[in-house]
Amino acid sequence: MNKFLLKALVLTSVNVAVFANAQFRNRNRMDKLEDFDEQKFSWGFYLNGNKLDYRIVLHPRYGMHENENLVTSKESYSFGAGLIAKWRLNDYLDVRLEPGLQFAQRQLTFNTQSNDIYAGGSLTNPPFMPIPLQEKDKVREIKSTLVDIPVLLELHGMRWYNSRPYIAAGVNYIVNLQSNATSTDDNMQGIFRSTTHNFAWSAEMGIQFYFNKFKLTPAIRGTFLMNNEKVADNATTPPYWASAISTLQTRAVMFVLKFE
Repeated sequence: MNKFLLKALVLTSVNVAVFANAQFRNRNRMDKLEDFDEQKFSWGFYLNGNKLDYRIVLHPRYGMHENENLVTSKESYSFGAGLIAKWRLNDYLDVRLEPGLQFAQRQLTFNTQSNDIYAGGSLTNPPFMPIPLQEKDKVREIKSTLVDIPVLLELHGMRWYNSRPYIAAGVNYIVNLQSNATSTDDNMQGIFRSTTHNFAWSAEMGIQFYFNKFKLTPAIRGTFLMNNEKVADNATTPPYWASAISTLQTRAVMFVLKFE
């Protein structure tokens, strides 16, 4: 269903772009919404489709075995929506606040049974009792509901008839409402924990199209978390799961349709 939504958004933007190009190349057409960008403040909303994955840095002992990565991530597709608030600085610069709600489900696979060789412990790692990992123990389906609050500085060119290109970049504050960060249970009970409060940076590019009643903007945005999302397992949990990961960071590519 998520893949279908993403494809539908892409096809919609392509059709709009083709239609807009045919319309805007006509030199006899009047400019639309001529005074829209002169407003100090303006508002809108957006819909988006996402492709999400994890950037993983593995623990050199528990995350790798004979040059084999023991933890892998499966990318997923999802969707979201949000609001737009724009503050005009000058003819070329705007500041945008675009709070949104993003839904995601990703999968991590832990092929870490080989860590049984460390069961005796060491000076820095306590001993543990090996357990046979079943399929349900190896796979973690990680569901996330993300409150994403990006603040973007937008640099745009001059209008060409009824279109205008732009690029933007900024920082995000992201709250994971399904992080399980405060749970006393961990992967031993099948619960993967991650951080609730996160920070990221984003970069975006797109083209703004002007119509009689609104402005439509198809855009591509990349968002990359800067902090480590991993929450360690409890001290008594064997090093099959969180201990196999040193750094875990979300990365997302978003296709956005904005309406203002």
